[in-house]
Parts: sequence; C-alpha cells; structure tokens
Amino acid sequence: MDINFNKNEDEMKRLVAKLQKKSDEVHLGGGAKKIEKLHAKGKMTARERIDFLIDKESRFLEIGEFAGDGMYEEYGGCPSGGTVVGIGYVSKRQCVIVANDATVKAGAWFPITGKKNLRAQEIAMENKLPIIYLVDSAGVFLPLQAGIFPDKEHFGRIFRNNSIMSSMGILQIAAVMGSCVAGGAYLPILSDEALIVDKTGSIFLAGSYLVKAAIGEDVDNETLGGATTHCEISGVTDYKSKDDKDCLQSIRNILDKVGHHDKAGFDHVEPKPPKENFEEILGILPADRAKPYQTRELIERLVDNSAFEEYKSNYGQTIVCGLARVEGWSVGIVANQREIVKSKDGEMQFGGVIYSDSADKAARFIMNCNQKRIPLVFLQDVTGFMVGSRSEHGGIIKDGAKMVSAMSNSVVPKFTFIIGNSYGAGNYAMCGKAYDPRLIYAWPTANLAVMGGAQAAKTLLQIEVSNLKAQGKKISKEKEQNLLETITKRYEEQTSPYYAAARLWVDGIIDPRDTRKIISMGIEAANHSPITKEYNVGVIQT
Repeated sequence: MDINFNKNEDEMKRLVAKLQKKSDEVHLGGGAKKIEKLHAKGKMTARERIDFLIDKESRFLEIGEFAGDGMYEEYGGCPSGGTVVGIGYVSKRQCVIVANDATVKAGAWFPITGKKNLRAQEIAMENKLPIIYLVDSAGVFLPLQAGIFPDKEHFGRIFRNNSIMSSMGILQIAAVMGSCVAGGAYLPILSDEALIVDKTGSIFLAGSYLVKAAIGEDVDNETLGGATTHCEISGVTDYKSKDDKDCLQSIRNILDKVGHHDKAGFDHVEPKPPKENFEEILGILPADRAKPYQTRELIERLVDNSAFEEYKSNYGQTIVCGLARVEGWSVGIVANQREIVKSKDGEMQFGGVIYSDSADKAARFIMNCNQKRIPLVFLQDVTGFMVGSRSEHGGIIKDGAKMVSAMSNSVVPKFTFIIGNSYGAGNYAMCGKAYDPRLIYAWPTANLAVMGGAQAAKTLLQIEVSNLKAQGKKISKEKEQNLLETITKRYEEQTSPYYAAARLWVDGIIDPRDTRKIISMGIEAANHSPITKEYNVGVIQT
C-alpha cells in the first residue's frame, strides 16, 4: 500500500477513536453517581438490563445511540435520548428492545425520546419483529411538554402503534421495572404480556401526591400501583418478578416458546469473508474528501469472497451497480463512484455526481432487484445531480425522477450507508431517510447537507453582506473574511454526522468495519416480513 493509503487509514482510525470515545461517554447515561444511586435501589441500568436479556456472545445493533447529542444542554443534556434501543437476540429470536434510562432525568421523555421510541416501533412493524419494552420512566419532561405531547408524531402515537402492532400479530412484551406513570401507564397494558418487578415497579395514572391533591385520598405509591396491587387485586399485570434479573429471565422464557411466522424468502447461503483484506476498508476513502477513489475497492472488501457481479459496468459510470452477497445474503448494491471517468461520447464526468446515464442505469437496476426479490444496499458519496445546459437539454430531471420513482416504490428492503458526501437531491435519489430505508447508518466521514460547505458558506455570505448593505452598513474585507469563517464553522457543524445522528436523520454512526454486520442483521430482520405488495413504479417519463 502507498503513502496515501497510510494517510487515509490514519485519518479514519482517528475518526473511529473519536467515535468510540463519544460512545463510551454516552453509555454512562446520567453519570456514575446516578448509576450508583440506581444500584443502591437494587436496580440495573438500561444497558445492564439489555446485556442480561440478550443471548450471551450474540450481536446487538444499537439504534439512535447519539440521539439528543448536543441538544437540551440547558437541561443538563439527554444522552441517547434517555432511552436505549436496538435489535438483539433473545432466546435465539431477533427482537427490538426499548429500555428507558432512569439515570437520565429519571427516564423522563424529551421530544427526541418520543421520536426514538417511534423509530423503534417503526422498525418492529416494518420487519414484524417482537418488541420488548423495559419500562422505567417518570413520564413526559414537563418543561418541554409542548414538543412531546399533542402532535401526530408525539407521545400519544406510541399507544396508537401499540394497538396497531397488536392487530398485526406483532408480539409486544412490557416489563415495568421502575416508574410507569400517567399516559405512559397504557404502554404495558396495551402490550400482549406485562411483567412487573416487586417493590421497584409501579403503574398508575396519578401518583400519591397528585391523588392527594386531586381527591384528598392518602395512599402510598406501593398500595396505589405496586406489583402486589396489579398482580393480585387489579389484574393489570400478568407476571410478578422478585427483581430485575428474575423479570428478564421470565421474558427469555416467554420468547423461548413463541411460534414462528412465514418468511420473506430472501436468498441466503453459507457466509464467506471477503477475499480482499477486510481491514483495508479503513484506508480507501481519501483523508482529503475532494480527492477521487475507486468505489469498487470498497465493495470488494464488504462482500463475500470479494465477488461482485457488476451491472452495465461501462455505462453510466458515476454510479456502480451490481449483485453480491454479504454474510451469505443476496444483495443489490447501488454506489456512487468518485473516480473521474469518460462518458460514452468522450466527455469527462465528475465523480460523485449523478448524470443522466447513471440515473438511468440505477433505475433499471433497482427495478431488476425488485423483480428478483433482492434487497438493496445504497452506498452514498454523492454531491448531487449534474447541472448546466447540456444536462438540462439531455433530460437530467426526467432521468433523475425515474431513479427516484424506481427507488421510492421498491418493495424489497433498502439499507443505506452514508460513507461520504450526501448533498441535495443526491441524498434523495440514493435512498436518504425520507425514502424509508429499513436501516440508515453513517460512517464518521459522512456529511449531510443541501450543498457542500464551501459553496453554501459563500452563498450565505453573499446574502448576509447584501442584508448589511441594504441597512446602509459598510463591510470591510477583514470583516467579510471573519463573517465567512463564522458561517463556514456553523454550517460545517450542521453537516456533521453527529448532528444528523442527534436528530435521528440516521440510525447511528459506525466503524466502517461494522457495515457487513448491519447489512446482515438488517436483512435477517426484514426476512421476517413477507412481501405482500406488487412492484409498480406508476407513471414515469422515459
């Protein structure tokens, strides 16, 4: 490998180390003191509960690890959105797991908490996976109640989803392992099975203080809604557990006996590692993101046996399409090509830009994968569609629309990885969050924005300078340069993958070496949900 590879690898390893450091910080939740306080009550943390619940030595795929990152600082922050969510294996069965983190504001719900819980339910519904709720929450965080309570995608949608999932035959198990109050009390009771931990779990619409204020009744919380009350008097809960571990073991026992549903039938064979050195995936993306690289070199380190059956390899070369396997699963890969190439008429084409021919090729390939029932994997490093009179006269809008339509109407599951740039309409065409990928993750090298930082900053500067001039203010070259630096810094912060992950525009940020695992676990999850809809792209311009 040459010196450029070593530079690229060093930069990627630096970014991965930063990712690991931030991950370790987030995993502390509300901090060491809050964890000690929880342990003193005989309770486990959210992450400890999940570790005990899932099968030993099994994989766990976290969803929304950085939700809330850098948000709500005036309230002390909300690490991981105050909830740990992921896909794990319980009694050898893939499940979605949602665990309130009681070390973060007693597990109270911030706006991002609601969004993250809805994402967990969406994954369970799309893939028909059982979902397990480990409940330990003080309810809505009142200072921000307007952002979590009344709207369609707010707190109440969760109970609607509980009801819809039940009608779909999706198993829901709720374990009340701490507080479960007010409207949140409906979640475990709308689930199929409800467990409660003795002395630490409680369920009620109103706690003892509110009951006293409302109707003047003196009653303690345990009598009002503890395990004995709900297992022996009200019949609200189904199982009474002596402690956290006993409760989690009961969930494992229940899952061990549940029957199986039909599968989608995605093709799977014995997994094989890539022939090319998998670790070299860290050194391929240039440290200087403006430089080109060969996308096929990445693909060869992601797919089984490094075997890639490329589709229309000499046509539409700024997008690479082809068939492969990842951990045994058949996949169709659609990836942006960052090399500068020549088109069929000899014109130079810029890497990372979608041209008419590449959009046409990708659309046809996506349609073929739908016909063959092959899941799609999108590798995004895209600066957008080509502009200019030549492209417009050639029908770039028509060809781009065809690609968007073919992708939007896909009935096979889609998985998206933002490995580099994700700008403008390129994000849309390559299956951004708005287009329902089953899972969407970013590498630490990702950037999400309407356009590149340099172009955007200059555009914003022009607007700012015009506004100042309109107010009769003069601006020196030095002040203009300072303003440009301020705008650039602010814009770059908003294009960071951490900014996107905090707002759940992506499901997380990953070490590139975890890409194979996520594709494999994602298709395994999707295979639980048979395809019932015929593929139809509707009306498209040809």
